[in-house]
Amino acid sequence: MDILLVASAFNSLSQRVYAELSDRGHRVDVVLASHGADAVLAAVREARPELIVAPMLRTALPEEVWREHTCLIVHPGPPGDRGPSSLDWAIAEGAAQWGVTVLQAEAGMDAGDVWAAVSFPVPPVGKSDLYRGEVADAASAAVLLAVQRYADGSFKPRPQSDPGIRVVWRDFFRQERRAIDWESDSTETVLGKLRAADSQPGVLDEVLGREVFLHGGHVEDRLRGAPGALLATRAGAVCRATREGAVWIPELRPRKSSGDPAPFRRPAASVLAGFPAPPGTDRGTSGADERPHRLPESTVPLELPPDRGTFTDIRYRRQGAVGFLDFSFPGGAMSTDHCRRLLDAYRYALARPTPVLVLGGSRDFFSNGIHLGVIEASADPAAESWANLNAMNDLVEAVLRTTDRLVVAALGGNAAAGGVMLALAADEVWCREGAVLNPHYRRMGLYGSEYWTYTLPRRVGAETAERLTGEALPVSAVTAARIGLVDRRMPVPPQGFTAEVARTAAELADAPDLASRIAAKAAVRRADEERRPLADHRRDELARMHAVFFDPQAAYHALRSAFVRKLPHGSARPLAAGGAR
Repeated sequence: MDILLVASAFNSLSQRVYAELSDRGHRVDVVLASHGADAVLAAVREARPELIVAPMLRTALPEEVWREHTCLIVHPGPPGDRGPSSLDWAIAEGAAQWGVTVLQAEAGMDAGDVWAAVSFPVPPVGKSDLYRGEVADAASAAVLLAVQRYADGSFKPRPQSDPGIRVVWRDFFRQERRAIDWESDSTETVLGKLRAADSQPGVLDEVLGREVFLHGGHVEDRLRGAPGALLATRAGAVCRATREGAVWIPELRPRKSSGDPAPFRRPAASVLAGFPAPPGTDRGTSGADERPHRLPESTVPLELPPDRGTFTDIRYRRQGAVGFLDFSFPGGAMSTDHCRRLLDAYRYALARPTPVLVLGGSRDFFSNGIHLGVIEASADPAAESWANLNAMNDLVEAVLRTTDRLVVAALGGNAAAGGVMLALAADEVWCREGAVLNPHYRRMGLYGSEYWTYTLPRRVGAETAERLTGEALPVSAVTAARIGLVDRRMPVPPQGFTAEVARTAAELADAPDLASRIAAKAAVRRADEERRPLADHRRDELARMHAVFFDPQAAYHALRSAFVRKLPHGSARPLAAGGAR
């Protein structure tokens, strides 16, 4: 069918629905509702779709659209659940099971007839992780079922007035409900509030006399202090004491001031570093100044004992003949510091006698490449872009030059741009079934680097590499496996991915041909180096990126600013109606 997606943003769920509908032969167009009702109406007139699907919508569809066309709305709640903050309520109320409903648009919010509904478990993870994992799995299954039912023509959607559906209206989940009482709330309560708002909208709080939004939360098992006190920093996060424990907060976002540009999330310590010391602070007294550069740096070993309950964004562990280097950065973004610390950890892993090394392996994002938020916040975004890209290149090159073992990239979630190229530097790429890959840079106005001119064509061929980078469209795990981007698809739920990777990696390490495979990859690397050295790829890619970074008029700068602030940008439209066939 001809299907039009209407979405407030071309986010992870919208991309997944787009990719998986396209996989099934549907012709899919996309229009962003953030560009206004006129843009939606124009797209409908131009595309003349047989069906309209709204996988992620913050505003109502124009009445003219839903009255004249069948419009299916994806709601992140079970049948009968209504309101704009469904997931927030589910996490806040400790729901063990939740659901996704595909319903038909009508005048009442979330009140339309039900075309499909799929339930899912709610693990103790952040809302954004849940959204990209269990919610996305359920939403994809529900959309595909609803579209199939619509195409068949015989299915009658179920009215929500049916006796078996209990209708519950849930109001917008306001900051008053999210507020943390550091004196009274338990650590478990604080973590629940942080996780329910980790990506958006954050928890409004006051730190060092300034209003900020707290994003993300991890438990701390040893550090203690007066409730609300800042205790330490680690990997850009800050540790804050609760009533009887402490939590790590990875990111902060200052509250918007009148007339200032929209602020955005970035590493917590870097945000606090820009705040003045509180009035009356005695800077000469050790520990009295709570600015991050005066807080102690609390370090933990790379091989963290399994009984430790604390925050770390990079871990290494050995399991038999397999080494696992796991990393998890907020939003999948990798700053200069992230890349350098991960490279140090990679070198540590190479010093361990394991014939198989797994990169990644946890749920949610693998990597989305350079950290646009840190770059945007820097005093010199061009220079920071350059430093970040070179650090990312150093990491990818280290993986490419590893010839004494097999390296596996295990993608439990989405990857984009340089993050995809980091995965492609490995010998094998394993991907959870629901992951979405964006192996391109063009939508940020960039040519790309991270040795993509070497790794992408060798995987998929020159013609497909040109198409992927030129069309700049999301790719499902199924298509990625079909074209050679991915070696192994893993049809497991997000919670089961790590165990499945460990099991499969152990099998790989026990394979009788492992030694011959390692020898063969070393021979191929030598031959490729003689044909065209990696240094040539790096030089040519970086020359084109340097020209963009240091051109103040380049589109990259406006696109980056709009992206981190979540603002609409004309040239950032994912797909024009009628343009994606």
